[in-house]
Amino acid sequence: MTLPSVAPPPKSALEPIETASRDQLAALQLERLKWSVRHAYDNVAHYRAKCVAAGVAPADLKSLDDLANFPFTAKDDLRATYPFGMFAVPREKVLRIHASSGTTGQPTVVGYTQSDLDHWSDLVARSIRAAGGRPGDIVHVAYGYGLFTGGLGAHYGAERLGCTVIPMSGGQTERQVRLILDLKPAIIMVTPSYMLAIADEFERQGHDPRGSSLRVGIHGAEPWTDAMRREIEARLAMHAVDIYGLSEVMGPGVACECIETKDGLHVWEDHFYPEIVDPASGRNLPDGEAGELVFTSLTKQALPVIRYRTRDLTRLLPGTARPMRRMARITGRSDDMLIIRGVNLFPSQIEEQILAEPALSAHYVIEVTRPRALDEIKVVVEARAADAPPALARALEQRIKAQIGVTAAVEIAAAGTVERSLGKAKRVIDLRPKG
Repeated sequence: MTLPSVAPPPKSALEPIETASRDQLAALQLERLKWSVRHAYDNVAHYRAKCVAAGVAPADLKSLDDLANFPFTAKDDLRATYPFGMFAVPREKVLRIHASSGTTGQPTVVGYTQSDLDHWSDLVARSIRAAGGRPGDIVHVAYGYGLFTGGLGAHYGAERLGCTVIPMSGGQTERQVRLILDLKPAIIMVTPSYMLAIADEFERQGHDPRGSSLRVGIHGAEPWTDAMRREIEARLAMHAVDIYGLSEVMGPGVACECIETKDGLHVWEDHFYPEIVDPASGRNLPDGEAGELVFTSLTKQALPVIRYRTRDLTRLLPGTARPMRRMARITGRSDDMLIIRGVNLFPSQIEEQILAEPALSAHYVIEVTRPRALDEIKVVVEARAADAPPALARALEQRIKAQIGVTAAVEIAAAGTVERSLGKAKRVIDLRPKG
């Protein structure tokens, strides 16, 4: 497989903080951290009450390590103060609002001042540049627009870099392909699962996706594996680069891989301070150990978040292409973990086993049932060809049992029968009785 040549940005194009020393970065972080904690404490009654209950105050923050003494913020805090109770500025100073869907509970609302929007655009621009984008490139944005932060975050960041933006949004897959063929974008920003659906549509229309103008895909908004990266790169002959963000912390652009290494996402630590904690105890873990990712915003005005528990599971690693630390690829979310007969299971583990079999596609779902006293799982996965051998199912069942340690029934579905996601893929269908 030959990927297009994409040179890293010249040093002259980098911001000074992207080449700063760790000592310089730490000094800036402490200065900004003190401001952010004070800003939240003084202006968010809900967070101030949590600090008082924990017996800490902004004056106790004298080093970066002292942050571990401060209380966490979680999605439940945003739900409990819905809609504007976590805002640290008057509502009139908030220029834009985004929100979650609320499908699993009370929606969470996030807000941005003009300064927040400027920082967000700057950081997405930095991310696109790190991923291989350059001023003048055409960027096809297939993340959803609206209350979801993906589409507008990518849009304004690409414009800030000086790119030409195609604001396609999600859906209308046939039209996605037509615009890519006609307008010839170099960059596409889209969830990895929907990127594969677009590749399917290329082929359905009789076009080879490897012949398109795309040279870089910037993919995020859902966990994905290195096997998925290889699948995307092989099918589209373009680089597949990981980007990370979440609405409560900012949106896309909190961290991004660099095109010259593609070895983990560099956290933009001048704006976000990362920690890894044990998901059960909340105890801080050293760099290199796997746990739950926690973020503290350093520059946000409207919605500062102090020690926000993302529920995403990863590790922090030393910087390579940049001095900022890297996040390893997200392996899953602590609240997405399935426990099947005592074995902890994440959808990404199933995906790795599926993509190890060339005859199977990356379109799959995991159905969880409880026909009797114990939970059972069935993996429904599409074959690439109509004449897939029946032994495929048995082979995948054996691989899942050997590599993960769970028993799963496997059903090989015909191509095109597993429902395609137009945004974040829904990998788990829980059919267990409620209550």
